Amino acid sequence: MSTIKLGTRGSKLALWQAYFIKETLEKGGLSVEIVIINTKGDQILDRSLSKIGSKGVFTEELEEKLRSGEIDIAQHSAKDLQSELADDLELIAFTEREKVNDVLVSYDKSLSLESGKPFVVGTSSTRRVAMLKHFYPHIKTVDMRGNLQTRMGKLESGVCDALLLAYAGVHRMGYEEHIAELISLNKFTPAVGQGSVAIECAVSLDAEKKAKIRELCNHAETEQQLLAERAYLRRLQGGCSIPVFGLAQTAENGELTMTGGIIGLDGQEVLKERVSGTDAIEIGETLAEKILKLGGDRILKEIREGLSS
Repeated sequence: MSTIKLGTRGSKLALWQAYFIKETLEKGGLSVEIVIINTKGDQILDRSLSKIGSKGVFTEELEEKLRSGEIDIAQHSAKDLQSELADDLELIAFTEREKVNDVLVSYDKSLSLESGKPFVVGTSSTRRVAMLKHFYPHIKTVDMRGNLQTRMGKLESGVCDALLLAYAGVHRMGYEEHIAELISLNKFTPAVGQGSVAIECAVSLDAEKKAKIRELCNHAETEQQLLAERAYLRRLQGGCSIPVFGLAQTAENGELTMTGGIIGLDGQEVLKERVSGTDAIEIGETLAEKILKLGGDRILKEIREGLSS
C-alpha cells in the first residue's frame, strides 16, 4: 500500500493529533507522510468565529486537498467539524474519546467559578460565554482567539485571569498543572464531538486504504456517541458559532443516553433534554426534535439574528 498522506492544521495541538494518528497507522504497518495546511480559522485571528462564518472555518482548505488527491486523509478535532459533509466526502474513523469536560485554566489555582468572586475569563466559544452568563453571571468574558500557546501567553500577560478550554487539548499540550477547576457536566455540557479526533477522506479514496485506516483508528463506542451527537447537530443545523451542546454516553449494556440542548446568547434561556436508546442516529434526531418543539427553533432564529447583527 502506498504512503498515506495525512493533512492537518499547523498548530501544536493539531500536530500532536496528526502525529498520534501517524503513530497509530505506522504501528499497523502503514507508511504515513504529514502535510500541513493553513485554514481560514488559523489565518483570521482578529475576528470571532461567529463573524467569520460557522461552516468549514477549520476544514475547508483540508477538504479541497482531499478532493484533489493531494492528501488521502485529514484529521480534525471532531468538535470543529461542520454537521454536514459534502456528498463526495466521508468520515471513516473517530479515535477513543478523552475526558469530555471543559476546564478552567489559570496561573492562579485558587480561582473557581463557584466562589462568587468576579474575574475575567478568556474564551472564543459562544456556548461557553452563554453558559457563563447563565450559571456564573459574576464572571466577565473577553474574546480569546488563537492556538492554545497563544492563549496561554495572553493569560500570562494579564489579558484575562483564566481561560475556559476543553480538557482534551489542555491534557495533550501538557498544561494540566494549570487546571484550576474541572467544570461539572451537569452545568457545562460540552460541544458535540469534544474529546475525539475524526478522520475524513474523499469517498473516492481506495477502499483498501479506507478499511485499513478505519480498522486501526476507529473506536466503536466513541463512534456511536459521535454519530448520535452529529445527527443531533445536523437536525438543528448548528455550527461552531451556535451555542448548541450535546453529549452521548454509553451504559454498560451498550445503550446510549444523550443529553443536549441550546442556550440563548444572553444566557437567559436554556433548553435541555435527554433521550436513550440503541440507534445512534435516531437518538440524535429525536433529541433535536424535542428541543425544537420546546422552543429551540425560536431560540435558533434569535441566535442567528444576533450573530449576524
